[in-house]
Parts: sequence; structure tokens; C-alpha cells
Amino acid sequence: MSIITQEIKDFLEQQKLGFVATVSLDGTPNISPKGTIIGWTSEFLAFANIRSPDTVNNLKNNPDVEINVIDPLLRRGYLFKGAARILNDGQMYDEILSYYKNIGIKSIIHEIILVTVSDVSTVTSPLYDMGISEQEIKLKWKKYFNDL
Repeated sequence: MSIITQEIKDFLEQQKLGFVATVSLDGTPNISPKGTIIGWTSEFLAFANIRSPDTVNNLKNNPDVEINVIDPLLRRGYLFKGAARILNDGQMYDEILSYYKNIGIKSIIHEIILVTVSDVSTVTSPLYDMGISEQEIKLKWKKYFNDL
């Protein structure tokens, strides 16, 4: 079963920022922005550890993770739940690292985080519930960001 569809992969490729939530050793939440989240296969997401020591340490103790990626103009996106593995070597590590280098990532990548996705849900703004169109929402937020 394909949990990560081509539509989701395309969405992730277009979005440049997502947030990864992990649990710290003391049980407190930790959320960290990531600019490298990709849909690697129909069951795996990946992101690079460029500057994520807390995220990696948390995942070593508890692999449970939530990832939220939202289009800031359309106010819609996806929430992913799953379990993460930290890759330091191997064929999949090499393939994903090569992918990142080929798309122009120049930062040092310390590890690849591979997430086996167990659940995907869509996230939408309550504005959609009020019958406001996607185009109207996009125009509203474009104006907001342009006026900053």
C-alpha cells in the first residue's frame, strides 16, 4: 500500500520548510524546523541532519516522530507519523546523500534520518470550512507576506 503518494512527494518537493517533533529524554516535546524533508519512497520520508543535535539525540532514545509540512500560502499540507532510523552509512544512506548533493545542498550532512511513515493525514485551515476558496486564501497570505 502506498502511504506516500506521488502527489505528496511533489508537495514535499515544492515546500522548503517543515517541522519535526520528537520527545526529549525528560519527556518534554522538541520541535525543529527542517528544510530537507523529502518523500523518498511510498513508505519512507527522509531528512538530513545538518544542524539537528537535539533531534538526533531524541531519536536515539525514542524513534517516534511527527512531521508537519504546510504550504504557507495555501494553508494546507500534511501531518506524518512514524518511526525514525538514523543512517550513517549503507546503500540507502549513499543514495539519499547523493540526492541531496544533486539538488544543490552544500551544507555538511552528518546523518540521514529515515522515517517509516505509519500514518498520513491532511491538514487544512479552518478558512476552508467557511467556504473560502484556495485562491482567496492564497491571495490573502501573499498580500500579508508582501506587506511585511
